[in-house]
Amino acid sequence: MSTKEVVDAVTMKRALTRITYEIIERNRGLEDLVLVGIKTRGIYIARRIAERLKQLEDIEVPVGELDITLYRDDQKAKNEDPEVHSSTIPVNLEGREVIVVDDVLYTGRTIRAALDAIMDYGRPRKISLAVLVDRGHRELPIRADYVGKNIPTSLTEEIIVEMEEADGKDRILIDKAGE
Repeated sequence: MSTKEVVDAVTMKRALTRITYEIIERNRGLEDLVLVGIKTRGIYIARRIAERLKQLEDIEVPVGELDITLYRDDQKAKNEDPEVHSSTIPVNLEGREVIVVDDVLYTGRTIRAALDAIMDYGRPRKISLAVLVDRGHRELPIRADYVGKNIPTSLTEEIIVEMEEADGKDRILIDKAGE
């Protein structure tokens, strides 16, 4: 296998800043906004976007943490018990504008599971999707509203997002299997 860095820390920060500015531009007022990060790295990205919104707009946007393990359609196919973590949604989502945040958009199955999970917390007025990386290869009709980087990949490649909070550094790698 060969691993190649395709995005460094500076470029990742720029991508997150770009997403933040797009959120500001597309939302008239941020009072009803809630960011919901999908565990694990989606939470770190959501927190960083909220931090940047605070710096730029001086507004505190609530950040929720969503574990979608029990909502995944591929877990039912496995014969093992999934490891479930807790979800924390700090505000009622009823009538709010929710932005689901994840690190990589691939087949769309994680996002479908996230949508099911969010509906258990109430019915938002609108749900949008922000991802750090869109790598293509969708199996479901799901697209991101906010994208940090489009990184086309082959089916044999894997995108690895490393973040300071979990991995000690910020970067995005492509792992080319079989090389």
